[in-house]
Amino acid sequence: MADEIRNNSAVYAEDEIESIPVGPLGLVPLKGMQKLTDKIDEYLVNWRRERESRHKESILFAGYQKDSYIIEADCPRFGSGESKGVIKTSVRGDDLYFLVDVTNNSIVYPMGGIQNHYSPDDHFQDLKRVIAAAGGRAKRMTVIMPFLYEGRQETREERESLDCAQMLKELTVMGVSNIITFDAHDPRVQNAIPLYGFETISPTYQYIKALLNTVDDLDVDPQHMMIISPDENGMSRAIYFANVLGLDMGMFYQRRDYSRMVNGHHPVLAHEFLGASVEGKDVIIVDDMISSGETMVNVAAELKRMKANRVYGCATFGLFTGGLGVFDKAYEQGLIEKIFTTNLIYQNPELINKEWYENVDMAKYLALIIDSLNHDYSISSLLNPVTRINRRLKAYKERREALKQ
Repeated sequence: MADEIRNNSAVYAEDEIESIPVGPLGLVPLKGMQKLTDKIDEYLVNWRRERESRHKESILFAGYQKDSYIIEADCPRFGSGESKGVIKTSVRGDDLYFLVDVTNNSIVYPMGGIQNHYSPDDHFQDLKRVIAAAGGRAKRMTVIMPFLYEGRQETREERESLDCAQMLKELTVMGVSNIITFDAHDPRVQNAIPLYGFETISPTYQYIKALLNTVDDLDVDPQHMMIISPDENGMSRAIYFANVLGLDMGMFYQRRDYSRMVNGHHPVLAHEFLGASVEGKDVIIVDDMISSGETMVNVAAELKRMKANRVYGCATFGLFTGGLGVFDKAYEQGLIEKIFTTNLIYQNPELINKEWYENVDMAKYLALIIDSLNHDYSISSLLNPVTRINRRLKAYKERREALKQ
């Protein structure tokens, strides 16, 4: 890992720093985010070590080059289950980035002699505790929350709480300036905090990069490939994916039984397809998350019934709440070729070793975002990766042509 970072770091190690940092950089990983933060930290350390600037002796660049930017924090528990936030070094004047994975249920704590697994509520409370421990001394605070806490409860359909909007307001009241998330279930939730920074990012480039690196015989053209949205909510995501690759897209809409609730949602009666023929084509199902896996597998089965060739699934978050067995079975039946999800959230070690699974590493991308924000650079080019996608796609097609000859 270290060699890979060093080999690629020169691409991003700029010769001249054009702006001073907002403040000394600090990465504050919450429980369950240490592994990803370590990789981000290694990129940042190597990039900044390689940079040359005539301003580095200035007091404004004090602490710019470090062996690590990670600030150790903890939330120790009392026997009753109560907790407190602790930051173990001074953060006065720092530009802090809090990284939290609210889906990580592998973390446990004792209460009354019983081991309790962390819920999203526990992770969010720990985040607030650590922010409070900073005591308002940091110059700026940014929260990187890949899976948006309560992001699936963003609208009100009856007498019910608006948990996601309330969460965003709580963070801004505590002094958080920016919130960075990935593939928010409904980005309009940012309307709850219109005067604060809120970015919801789609890792389209990282999906495409992983797909092209994994599969070496794809024909990326409308005659041989198609993008599929598994439901109407993911239409915009699939349209963007299809447009940057120059492909057609199709969509399934879910016919639900709204007369009853099962496991918190209305059960799906059928998946109806809208779009051109998928016969003989490789298809990519693009979604924001895999929860139980039921939707992804059902859509894959329907596509196979419609005589699609190979079926790939791309999802930002692989929750796999229904276990991995459903995908083991789908792979054995030939319904799916590969499933791609990111390492933005906890990945069960068993998942990593599955033949049908491919990990999409987001550490470098997050490091670029953090590095840019710390210098107050615009991140527009990072959020719109069309140029990078076209460059990688061109190289892939040229490589394929060369092999054919």
